[in-house]
Amino acid sequence: MDSTGTDLIKGIPLITGANLLAQYRYLGLGFSLYVNCDDPANDNPTQTDLGIKSHLYAVTE
Repeated sequence: MDSTGTDLIKGIPLITGANLLAQYRYLGLGFSLYVNCDDPANDNPTQTDLGIKSHLYAVTE
């Protein structure tokens, strides 16, 4: 949120193989977010497996 309480980033689709914050690079957050699935049959996480079979990784730059 910014100083007025407005969300800066909201509703990012969880897609594997891409930096989820790439389009927000101008904010200078200093890290990237990636999602990965343990099961090769699943390309992207589902509502029920995030944190179990799918994981969100924060990578510092």
